Amino acid sequence: MTSQSIESALPFSQSCENNKGPILEKIKKILAKNKHVLEIASGTGQHAAFFSKELPHLAWQPTEIPPQIKSLNLRLTASQSMNLLPAIELDVDQEEWGVLETEAIFTANSLHIISKESVKNFILKAGGMLKKDGQLIVYGPFKYNQRFTSSSNADFDNMLREKSSDSAIRDFEWVCELCASENLFLETDFAMPANNRLLFFKKV
Repeated sequence: MTSQSIESALPFSQSCENNKGPILEKIKKILAKNKHVLEIASGTGQHAAFFSKELPHLAWQPTEIPPQIKSLNLRLTASQSMNLLPAIELDVDQEEWGVLETEAIFTANSLHIISKESVKNFILKAGGMLKKDGQLIVYGPFKYNQRFTSSSNADFDNMLREKSSDSAIRDFEWVCELCASENLFLETDFAMPANNRLLFFKKV
């Protein structure tokens, strides 16, 4: 089997392919002194494979819900990055995450997919396991003052709600309030391509 045919058989997201470069430009500065990152909801593994190669000083730990672990690990194995760890099963709603402590947590395009209660659980667990000065990095679309930042985001929100009553673009202020309750305070809110944001919180 050729490398090209192997690549074509792997799970793929065009949005991940489009946004991995702009995200890297931000996180390589934030994570410059880190040694470990826990990625929540790694999806196709494109981010994990790309970031681990571009940030070789980091041990990158992907995670996914059990049904998606097998397909995720196909890409992780194919990447052959020495600092890319095998994916572990993790559902943000489970009682124990299987990780006691980490320096940084990264998640992309997840908060608008999972339920509001799951977002709360995610932030609660993140705040508990991050070390002091640890970083929480969240990428995706958000509403500000309960308003969408673009008509395309409004259309995207409608599509999400049609697929699942649990899904919706979250309010920036609500996410920041949840984070603050876990001693995670916003350091920077980066504007990103395609009407997305990258929120950088630090544990105090």
